[in-house]
Amino acid sequence: MATKLNQILAVEKGVKSDVQRKVTDAYHTIQKNALLLGLSRTYQPIDDEGEHLPPESTRVQVQAEDLLRQVGAALTRLFDVTATKDWANCAAHADVKVDGAVLLERVPVTYLLFLEKQLVDLHTFVSKLPVLDAAETWTLDPSTDCWRTEPVKTTRTKKVPRNHVKAEATDKHPAQVEVYHEDVVVGFWTRVAFSGAMPRKRVNELLERVTKLQDAVKFAREEANGAEVADQRIGDRIFDYLLR
Repeated sequence: MATKLNQILAVEKGVKSDVQRKVTDAYHTIQKNALLLGLSRTYQPIDDEGEHLPPESTRVQVQAEDLLRQVGAALTRLFDVTATKDWANCAAHADVKVDGAVLLERVPVTYLLFLEKQLVDLHTFVSKLPVLDAAETWTLDPSTDCWRTEPVKTTRTKKVPRNHVKAEATDKHPAQVEVYHEDVVVGFWTRVAFSGAMPRKRVNELLERVTKLQDAVKFAREEANGAEVADQRIGDRIFDYLLR
């Protein structure tokens, strides 16, 4: 049965971890010099009356050539998996379709991955766009290219002192007068607010479009990753040259 690109992607991470562990273990092993050393020692007394001692020996536990072959075998698997993925990425592509219509044709899977990440950031940006205050009624003002509210007229008042006679003057007492202040309209304010924000409807439309495109790119990536791949055998050639 033919191998698909998504199957290679599924095993790639595990292969990388396994190879890294094996290469790291081999690297640590070759640092232990004692494991590569062996010894054989026998004792011969000067005459038959002398003390006889048993022979001593230490076996070589690690062969550098064996370790090299083991590392080569592990890396060969990694090289082959990565080569199969990269060769397949050169040929894997799919159309990006939105609402049944092709927006982008034959997009490589590597670009689909790039586009998918960029659209996440774009969605975040659009979701943070400022929106117009819903409490106001806005219209687009061609002269300023901004949104504006309808004019609202308010009064400006000023406190004017007034006299209130509490008691009229007599020949014996002066008039009793109380001073108070009265708010008198002296003018009018006309308020018009301007804004560079966007209508909520417009932001929602943009978010919907970005989300649709995100979904379309994901579907295209899945389709591209479902393409059949040709298994590559790169590692054998590399290590046949390196270890010959």
